[in-house]
Amino acid sequence: MSDGKGRGFGVAAGLDPNVARPLAERCAALGYYSIWSNDHPGAKGLDTLAEFGAAAPGLDLGVAVIALDRTPPEAIAADVERLGLDPARLWLGVGAGFGEKPLTRMREALAELRDALPGVRLVLAAMGPKMCELAGSSYDGAFFNWMTPAFAAGARAKVEAGAASAGRPTPPIFGYVRTAVGPDAAARLAKEESFYRDLHDGYRNHFTRLAEPEGTVGVAALDTAAAQEQLAAYTALDTVVVRGLASATVEAMTAVAAAAA
Repeated sequence: MSDGKGRGFGVAAGLDPNVARPLAERCAALGYYSIWSNDHPGAKGLDTLAEFGAAAPGLDLGVAVIALDRTPPEAIAADVERLGLDPARLWLGVGAGFGEKPLTRMREALAELRDALPGVRLVLAAMGPKMCELAGSSYDGAFFNWMTPAFAAGARAKVEAGAASAGRPTPPIFGYVRTAVGPDAAARLAKEESFYRDLHDGYRNHFTRLAEPEGTVGVAALDTAAAQEQLAAYTALDTVVVRGLASATVEAMTAVAAAAA
């Protein structure tokens, strides 16, 4: 079990087990501390983590994030039990989803989550200032998404302020950094970003605040050296979770993992 620091690798939920298992093994060999999946209506991230966990018992397992309007705490707990996941290895990222009053929901949900998932480290999806402060004051970690290095530094300051107000150390801060490597890297990043920019009002407002040109939020690198240089700029994150933008094959995914390790 790690302390939430050190590089992680992330994928979309539903990755074929014949890809997920060798990918996890390769990530462990490359020195990653953790391996992550998102969660979406078409596939459960915890199912993907079970494949990772079976193949690489030394890695921490993270899901970011499960929307509580779609999967309540008791259902998450049932999935953890069904899959035989070790709570001590889990970083469980949660968010409000499309529910009303998201800040209130995530403040009130913490006690429910603690009761349903004892021993699991709970990480709050945080983009706006108030959610960052709540992550710092109450959760076991904060999870950023779609941020530039400079924006992440400002968000980190809000997490630190929340922790200071609660008289506790700043919890670890994670963040997805979409990463594509190779001659088509810019196109891959632009395609992924364009989908999220118009996904819903939360993302639309977030990208408006970022005020960055389309296709520039993340890492698009021609080779390993360029990828490492760009990833190193994310100093505000305790764990950069490299979200690999590649075809869902062992060769393509492990190539990105190797370049970004």
